This record gives sequence, structure tokens and C-alpha cells, in this order.
Amino acid sequence: MAGLIPQSFIDDLLSRADIVDVIDKRVALKKSGKNYSACCPFHNEKSPSFSVQPEKQFYYCFGCGAGGNAIGFIMNFDSVDFPQAVESLARDNGMEVPREESKAATKRRAENADLYTLLEEANGFFQLQLRKHEGRASAVDYLKQRGVSGAIARDFGIGYAPPGWDNLLKACASTPERESNLLKAGMVIERENGQSNTQSAASQFKGYDRFRHRIMFPIRDARGRTIAFGGRVLGDDKPKYLNSPETPVFHKGSELYGLFEARKSSNKLARLLIVEGYMDVIALAQMNIRYAVATLGTATSGAHLTRLFRMVPEVVFCFDGDKAGRTAAWRALEATLPQMEDGRQVRFLFLPEGEDPDTLVRKVGQEAFEALIDNATPLEQFFFDKLGSDLDLDSHQGRGKLRELAQPLVTQLPEGVFALLMREQLAHRLGIGVDALNGLIDKAAESRNQTQHSPNGDTPPPNRPYQGYGDSGSRSEPHEHAGGYSNPQQGDAGYGYNPQKDARSGGQTGYRGTGQRSWQNQPRIAAAPLIKRAPSSLKAIQLLLGNPEIALDSECDIVPLAQSSDTTTTVLAKLIEMVRNDPHIDTYALLGYCAGTEFYSELTQLLRQEKITPVEGTGNEFAEIVDRLLLKIEQEQKIAKMREELARKRSELLQSTPVIDVFSEGDAAETDLHAGDGDVSAAESDEWARSAPLSEPPPFMEFSDDHSDSLGDDNRS
Repeated sequence: MAGLIPQSFIDDLLSRADIVDVIDKRVALKKSGKNYSACCPFHNEKSPSFSVQPEKQFYYCFGCGAGGNAIGFIMNFDSVDFPQAVESLARDNGMEVPREESKAATKRRAENADLYTLLEEANGFFQLQLRKHEGRASAVDYLKQRGVSGAIARDFGIGYAPPGWDNLLKACASTPERESNLLKAGMVIERENGQSNTQSAASQFKGYDRFRHRIMFPIRDARGRTIAFGGRVLGDDKPKYLNSPETPVFHKGSELYGLFEARKSSNKLARLLIVEGYMDVIALAQMNIRYAVATLGTATSGAHLTRLFRMVPEVVFCFDGDKAGRTAAWRALEATLPQMEDGRQVRFLFLPEGEDPDTLVRKVGQEAFEALIDNATPLEQFFFDKLGSDLDLDSHQGRGKLRELAQPLVTQLPEGVFALLMREQLAHRLGIGVDALNGLIDKAAESRNQTQHSPNGDTPPPNRPYQGYGDSGSRSEPHEHAGGYSNPQQGDAGYGYNPQKDARSGGQTGYRGTGQRSWQNQPRIAAAPLIKRAPSSLKAIQLLLGNPEIALDSECDIVPLAQSSDTTTTVLAKLIEMVRNDPHIDTYALLGYCAGTEFYSELTQLLRQEKITPVEGTGNEFAEIVDRLLLKIEQEQKIAKMREELARKRSELLQSTPVIDVFSEGDAAETDLHAGDGDVSAAESDEWARSAPLSEPPPFMEFSDDHSDSLGDDNRS
């Protein structure tokens, strides 16, 4: 379904649902006083530290810090996004999820629903042909030769497209409209110039079947709906593998074959293995390795990794060990760097020459193959091995080249322990301190920023995180979900999913490379921590969620807050408005509103922290923060007006300055230039000319950016 879910429905749903029932269906709970307890489903533990509070309709784990309301639990436990969690909870409570959508979105949703229906019919048709068609023997023999059992064929929905130009058309295109939808779904190719499907007679159809005489692999989305197909030819035709084209419901740069089946096989996936082909996924599943997925003819993209890391903390890439395989692995590493938050692990498995996962797993068996996965190369080792492979790191020039290659890559890493360890390891290989390396990185960033803002504007853009390119050469970008909903963009307070960051930290403790001294036992060079401080507006939201009634005591004008360019400030304004409109609203209804925002992860971490401010002091602290935010907005508006005025006067001055006689320096201060709507002296003219391109506020009006305020700064006088 498309469109945003109304906030009123979220509130109603959370008020009707009982979090104890929601969790008890998935995890066995035991009564413990007023609350319920269990072993946490999100990390391994022997004694229960997972608590469910019926009174507050909230869950919290004292071991790993996981916590939230009923919707948040479903998101984490079922590995689904926010809209899917809402729909699941609504179904359990006999409610239908309403949507706020435009007429165009309604029309598009209806059209997509027709495509889903036809694709499911096509899937059923292909599966039926594998069981019933007179020519099915070649398909069955092929699957048997590859060791595929009937159970695995059933689980993955494998089918057979028989030879012929219009088998699917005859089965599914009973009307011109349905034939048109088959064309939109990529199942039919339109004929050119009225040509027939056969050489002997004209066809009743305008197109012909795309897939003919092929083993068919249905590609499913996160909800299990068939959205496309891959086909493996049974004869000598080309191409050997054929995928559905891009359609309104299928975007191959974001989908992964086997992901739905992997999630269905286990509620507690620990890792996912990325391979290159359909049969690799099938063969691994046949050997009870049910966590393999395959890209669909594209390089692994940021969109792929975002989806995978929502579900598991570890991703392993599997590639051939030849040059082409290592090149593909390096592209995957580049796509991974911006995703490497603490707690996430990425490794690379390089197979022996001439082997692929399909052949190797059948040769060595499940246990040996999983041992290879367990011992795959960590990202950091592959990173430094690859960059240093052609360099003489005993020479100054070699180390300088390593710094040049590695620096733009390590700066893509998110802040955290892993990023610090990578810089530390790079500094050690360069033979310099971490502080010196950080200084070089900061200088390079400064220089790049100055170059970007240079007046000639002809400098190339800086390096961007790799997003992946399809086999057609087109950019593979994140797309609108096949279900029709759109994730809200930054600043939108809608209900797209924003995955919470894993609180666990990672990183290797040492590395021993060829020709390098071991740094494993050497004293670690201290590095300044990369600290992301919470903005004061987020602190205000934290206080408001803990005590909604403080919004009633505050008489602040929320209009300037709502018009702010800062997302957290606009959400704060909305929360204040919600409390004023409904004084009895509770914390969890307000928290549900924040679930779709990009700062939700930071907010939940703040809520888990011990509260230093006494309850009776929260109102004053909240009011002080809001007053500072309003003052800051007022200052921003004044500075913006000053800049506009300076730019206007400078423009008027340049347009209307008359030609004057040359005069001495001593006369300059007394000579008037009649410009625009006032008399401006030459000295003032020079001052305007110097200050017009004002890129920073004057020193006396400097203020800190809201997102750099520490929580401690909120007590400033």
C-alpha cells in the first residue's frame, strides 16, 4: 500500500495493542512482579535480562540496550520496516491500515496490484509446467543433475517455461488489458512491425513470451510477492541466464534473490552470504546453508547493504579468487565502507580457481564450506592487503602512496570504534602517530572545501561513496519500495523506516602483514575519540517524552520552531502541538511519532541513559532549551536579512557608481558617491565591497550550530 500512515491511527493502534501479547507470541514470557521477563531475543544470554512493562507498554533489555514499544519490537524481531510492522500489528488487532495518498498514488497502487496478481499467476503457471508439461523431462533432469531436491524446488518456487512463443500469453492474457500488463511486468516482449510469433501464421497477440525453454526462478520481495523472474536456458541459446527487465514493481539494483527465503528459514539469522548466481543460492540451501542471497546482475550497492544490515550484523561476500573476482570484491568493499558502523562485520571469501559455491559445497559438504565462511578474510585485512600489494612500504614514497590511496576511503567510515581502529592501523603502517594522520586528513578536507568554494567552479567533485552500477552502465539507486510506500526524506516526519544503530562495537585487535612488524603487542597510540554530541533540540524531545505535561506549562510560540530548517526542531514543534491538542496523550504515542525520523536511534539511546535532571526540574530545563532555540532562530533570521541587505546595497552600488575624477587618498574619505537611495562615502563603498560576499556571521553574532551542542551545554547561563 502507498501513502503515509496517519498519526491518529498509530496512536489508536498502540492504545489497543497489548505489548505483552505481542511479545509473548514470539518469545515465552514469565511473570515477574508487575512486569514480565525472558531471555533477550536480540542477543545470546543465559539469565533473563529482557523486561516487558505492561503499565508503560514498553520493553527493555538490560543486557544489550534494546528497547521500544510494540511496533518497535515487531520491527526488530520480524526484521521488517515500520509500515510492515504497523500492518502486522493492525492485522492482529482486526484493524485496517488507512493511508493518506494522492490520486496519482492511488492509481499507481491499483496498477501495481494488477501486476502483482499477474506475476503470481505466471509463477503458478511455470510451476505447473515443471510437473505436468510433456517436455518437462529436460528441466527435471537438469535439476536432478545439480542435486536439487523436490523440497528445495518447492521452497524456492522453481518452475519451467516450455519452448514456444506464446505459452504464457495463452494462459494469462485473456484480455488486451492483461496482455498489456504482462508487457509492463516484463513477461512479454512487444513484436516489431506486426511480425507474427511463428513463421507460418499471424498471432492473435501483439507480443511474445520473454522466457522460453528455461528453468524459472521467481524473485520475491520482502513480503514474498513475486516481482520478477530469472531464467536459466536448457539448450544452447544465449544468454545463458536471463532476468526480467526493470518494471514498476522490480528494481534489480535494490533486490536480492533468496532474501525472502533466507528470512523465512529462520527468525534469528546471524549472517548473510552474498553469492553471484541463482544456482549458488539453491545449491547452498540444498546443503542446509539457508542464508545465501544473490545480486541480480548488478554490483552490490549501498541499497543492498542497508537492507541486509537491518536484518543481520554480519555480511560475507563470496567471490572467485581470480583477478576479476578480486576486482568485484574491491567494488563491494567500497560500497560497504559508509555502512560500517560499530557492531557490523564484513568479510570476504575467495574460492579456489575454477570453483563456485555450487560446485564447491557439493564437493566438500556443509561443515567444511561453513568453516571456509568462518575463516573468511576480514574487511580490514583485505583493505590493507589490496592497497599495499603493489607498494614498497619500506620506502617513504610507498608509504606516501598508501596514505594517498587509503585516506579518502577511511574518511567514508561512520564515526565509531571501527573507524578509530582503521585510522590507527593506517597510521602504524605509515610510521606516524594517529594525531599526525588526523591532522593530514583535516587539512585535506579543509583544502577540498576551499577548492569547492573557489570562484572558478571548475574543480571536480570529491569522492562519493560507491553506490553500484548495473550491467547496463546505469546507476543503481535506492527505489520506492515495491509495496508503494516511500521512505520519508530528511526533514519529513512521516513513517519510513530508519534502522536503529547496533550498539555493539567491533574491530580487530591486531594485524600481521607481509614485510610488516607486528603491532599487536605494541602500545596503542592514543587517538582523539570521534564524538557525536546530541543537539539541544533532541534533549528537549527527550524531556518532553519523559514528561509530556511540561509542554502545557510552556507558553512558547511554536511557529518559528515549526519553520526551522533543522529536522529535530520541527519534530519538537509537532510534539508540543500534539500535547497541547491532547493533554492526556502518553509517552508511547509521542515516541511512535518519532519512529520514522533519522534521529530515532539517537533518541532511543538518550532515553536509555540515566536521567540526571530531577522530575521537578524538567519543566525549567525544557523552557530554557526552547528559549535558546527560539533565540537562535531569531539570530539566524537577522543574519539572513543582513546578508540580503549587504548584497542588495552592493549590487546597487556597483550599478550606479558614477565616473569620478582621480583624487588623493586624503580626499577619499570626504568625497561622496551618490549611489542608489542614499549617500555613500568611498570608505563605506570599500567596506561594502570587502564584506559583501559574507560567508560567515560577524564575530559578535556567532552562534553554535544546534547539532554541535553537547547536552552539558544546556545548563549554560
